[in-house]
Amino acid sequence: MKVRAHVFFDGRVQGVSFRYFTRDIARSQHVTGWVRNLHDGRVEAVFEGERSDVEQTIIRCQNENPFARVTDADVAWEDRLEGLPDFRITY
Repeated sequence: MKVRAHVFFDGRVQGVSFRYFTRDIARSQHVTGWVRNLHDGRVEAVFEGERSDVEQTIIRCQNENPFARVTDADVAWEDRLEGLPDFRITY
């Protein structure tokens, strides 16, 4: 079953290639969506795909980047899917 997660990552997530890392993880998990930096220092992302793939993407983003330190990931599961075609970094 396809799902959509809207996530705000907090911690040391800017200036450490977190967006590029997130893009690569999402693509490897066959998850679509987007990621961007926010002015308050957080990173915002939307992930769409099979629930297990989206969950694994979020876990990997939180734990596997050696340069980032994620202190919080606020995840909101949404009912609406946009059918995003790929995973992109937005600005």
